[in-house]
Amino acid sequence: MALDQAFGAEERELLVSDQTVVKADNLSLTFETNDGPVHALSGINLDIQKGEFVSFIGPSGCGKTTFLRVMADLEKPTAGSITINGVSPEEARKSRAYGYVFQAAGLYPWRTIGGNIRLPLEIMGYSKADQAERVARVLDLVELSGFEKKFPWQLSGGMQQRASIARALAFDADILLMDEPFGALDEIVRDHLNQQLLDLWAKTNKTIGFVTHSIPEAVYLSTRIMVMSPRPGRIADVIESTLPRERPLDIRDTPEFIEIAHRVRDGLREGHGNG
Repeated sequence: MALDQAFGAEERELLVSDQTVVKADNLSLTFETNDGPVHALSGINLDIQKGEFVSFIGPSGCGKTTFLRVMADLEKPTAGSITINGVSPEEARKSRAYGYVFQAAGLYPWRTIGGNIRLPLEIMGYSKADQAERVARVLDLVELSGFEKKFPWQLSGGMQQRASIARALAFDADILLMDEPFGALDEIVRDHLNQQLLDLWAKTNKTIGFVTHSIPEAVYLSTRIMVMSPRPGRIADVIESTLPRERPLDIRDTPEFIEIAHRVRDGLREGHGNG
């Protein structure tokens, strides 16, 4: 395989800038509960460069979503540090550095699709004209042009999730954080949305942090895969993808894809054994 087609360590340096978007140093988080402390994250060391697609995979309760929420300033670490674009998560949130896509689409049923996408723009004080231009642009990006006046209940689950992604993209943040956005969808729809997400990433060059339970999804989408161990959540393995940038679905049948998937599975098994 040609070097300019792959996502190995050297090639990744060519494909992304030298700008560190996310940097975590010995980050830990402990929740205090009535039943005692819950150690959700322990000693996380990680850097994500601009333009990367990084997936977090691990068993339930391993801290995948918790770490994403720390990046988004929805949870506060209890030890160590983390910066987003060189500033604290709180400062990054206030500067609207990221969009967040939750597991459920979370669309307001009384608002049209366009109205749901406009909501953050309205809150941020964008002009009516700017709102209209941005809504039209992101609807086109997620292939929902023509559905602006529909209500959520008139769309399929997959279309609703695409509308949720459009809402997160509307104010053009450089970072997109996605918490199992396709986990509740059937396999055929999920495959289609995986392809669309790769197309979207190629068009926008966003830096994406993506939580999933699916090994094939993690391998198909990512430039790097963070394999996490059970609680307390730690990064058990970091896997660099060597797949080409162009990834048709049938790439999942190739020996290279299967080899990466096996390494992810081995990392999960080893991490579970050491948890």
